Amino acid sequence: MNIFMWILIFIGGATGAFSTLYIVVSLFAVIFYKIFRTVKYHVSLFD
Repeated sequence: MNIFMWILIFIGGATGAFSTLYIVVSLFAVIFYKIFRTVKYHVSLFD
């Protein structure tokens, strides 16, 4: 295969991997932040 095709495949795969990683990390960060706020400030988890 052409070297440019391999570069495009690598860029596309890296973009997908980084976006998935960002979503997973953000999900856990938001959950941790909501639990922290609930414990410290006694606010609802659903605000």
